[in-house]
Amino acid sequence: MPQLEVVSRSEAELRTTSTARAESLREYIDFIEGLSGGQAGRLQAKKGETLRTVRRRLGDAGRLRGKDLVIKKDGQVIYFWLKTTGKRGRPRKVSA
Repeated sequence: MPQLEVVSRSEAELRTTSTARAESLREYIDFIEGLSGGQAGRLQAKKGETLRTVRRRLGDAGRLRGKDLVIKKDGQVIYFWLKTTGKRGRPRKVSA
């Protein structure tokens, strides 16, 4: 009889991708996990890569981890940080 084990969808997607793609995604996931609240990361494309490839991999890694990222390009450099979901507007009045 088969044995069922429940895993997260991101883990399943990461394990079932090709070996080369999985290795590069793990690298980008490590970049994202290394960020804390007020920090940003800066990436430059390696030789043979394009900024478009770096941006796509970064976005894919963020989606796999369930993290919302802001990704911006400045010349030949990509900056990224975690999207903050702060409350907007005026705070509610508290009656005493």
